[in-house]
Amino acid sequence: MKKNRMTYEGVNTPCYIIEEDLLRDNLRLIRHVMDEAQVEIILAFKAFAQWKTFPIFREYINHTTASSLNEAKLAVEKFGSKAHAFFTAYSESEFYDVLEHCSHVTFNTLSQLERFKGMVETYNRSHAGNAVSCGLRINPEHSEIQVELYNPCAPGSRFGVMASQMPDELPGIVEGLHCHCHCESTSYELERTLERIDRKFGRWLPKIKWLNLGGGHLMTRKDYDVEHLISLLKSFKRAHPNLSLILEPGSAFAWQTGPLVASVLDIVENKGIRTAILDVSFTCHMPDCLEMPYQPEVRFAESLEPEAVKFASPGSHVYRLGGNSCLSGDYMGLWRFDHELQVGEKVIFEDMIHYTIVKTTMFNGVGHPSIAMLHSNGELEIYRKFTYEDYRDRMC
Repeated sequence: MKKNRMTYEGVNTPCYIIEEDLLRDNLRLIRHVMDEAQVEIILAFKAFAQWKTFPIFREYINHTTASSLNEAKLAVEKFGSKAHAFFTAYSESEFYDVLEHCSHVTFNTLSQLERFKGMVETYNRSHAGNAVSCGLRINPEHSEIQVELYNPCAPGSRFGVMASQMPDELPGIVEGLHCHCHCESTSYELERTLERIDRKFGRWLPKIKWLNLGGGHLMTRKDYDVEHLISLLKSFKRAHPNLSLILEPGSAFAWQTGPLVASVLDIVENKGIRTAILDVSFTCHMPDCLEMPYQPEVRFAESLEPEAVKFASPGSHVYRLGGNSCLSGDYMGLWRFDHELQVGEKVIFEDMIHYTIVKTTMFNGVGHPSIAMLHSNGELEIYRKFTYEDYRDRMC
């Protein structure tokens, strides 16, 4: 990724800014993979659901994946197509609505499949030509995810059916299998996963129509081996010609497509540590930084290791960045700037579009950042400004 030198002068902060050119670069690459490998790649709303951008997405892809009824409704209402659904568990009160809004429904357990099988069969009989295709999530007991919080195949996982739990014959309603065990992973990790699936679930693969390989395929990262991915998917399809392959990444679509722009409100010094207080919050507006955890890149600043504060000489322009909530831990890192920070100047957090926006909260009632699109022609369109009423109406 080329270093972006924009400072977003004139932008009222805080604001998430999606850059259309960067988004289209990602979408073109994803479309290339789809066309070359003859697979379907769909958008996971859990990572990106800014529906005002969906007309751009529809130029490149056709479907989305939902993890809740609200996401499934968004797929139909705003994306214009039914969703591929995987819920950890379905509730009886919502399930008919799920069928109405989804083309594919994957069950997490055999017990859920058994519970709702009759409703699916009844629905499909009355919706000839528009039937819902059902799948079962599998757990290959293999994952190379380092952060336990994001590892769906960890011992004791609540996700998917292990090979040892599978019936000899799949229930007739099952047309596909679904596997998700990646997070910002490479094509080589996928290769090892496919080998594991073949080894543990190979006896069932000839009996299904589709295999959903889940998300976490970070094909838009600059060091990702896209051609290896294409070759890998082609090879797997040759070995299993009955299967349609589906990938449902989230991060890959919005990876490095825009920043969160903040402003300095105050500078606080305590025992040699200077903290720049911003008009954004890590807790509220960048929660993935704390839970992952990772230290984001800041434009025009150098990220430092924590012990660097001990060696920071006066005038070295080293700051910790602090959020504007009352949580004591709402701060992060150390960054060296090339000048003394001033109240009112911009601080730009890179790559804050995927996952970050959908995870935000209104804790403390702190002002939620606006969401904007920087169009290819240079126009900045404000998609949404958040108000007191947005906070009030969430609280009842």
